[in-house]
Amino acid sequence: MHLRHARPEDAAAIAAIYNHAVENSTAIWNDATVDADNRVAWMADRQRAGFPVRVAVDAPEGEDGEVVGYATYGPWRAFDGYRHTVEHSVYVREDQRGRGLGRCLLEDLVESARDAGVHVMVAGVEAGNAGSIRLHEHLGFIETGRLPQVGCKFGRWLDLVLLQKTLDSRPVPDDGPGASA
Repeated sequence: MHLRHARPEDAAAIAAIYNHAVENSTAIWNDATVDADNRVAWMADRQRAGFPVRVAVDAPEGEDGEVVGYATYGPWRAFDGYRHTVEHSVYVREDQRGRGLGRCLLEDLVESARDAGVHVMVAGVEAGNAGSIRLHEHLGFIETGRLPQVGCKFGRWLDLVLLQKTLDSRPVPDDGPGASA
């Protein structure tokens, strides 16, 4: 298995992983599935904005293989003051879970975010997803909040757990209005 940047030809596999989560889990709080064209456009938008879309490929590096997971991060909120904070997403194909792929993808994202100068990475996890919460905690994320009944799916209310990891030790931001030059 190896990780690499996603390419347009990965879109169908990414859509299949996404759609399985939409149809069978509370990991994604959407009801509508997507097609490969949607994922191509999504990847292009994400990458154009400077955010990574990474895939786990079930083959040695340099060889073609199947995409068995993907991960990305993007803006936490659409206001200037949040520019040093991102929210991430990690999804692994159902038949590949429990092999450490989620951990590899998340570690890769954390390193990418650090390299990009991100200060905080946020995770929003459905409260019943104990495995995801445990993974985040093992990688140094701390629970910072719970929002009861903020979502719904499959005819029930969903609670959202917020976890975050501070990626650097800057005492103050180094850019933007009010930053010292």
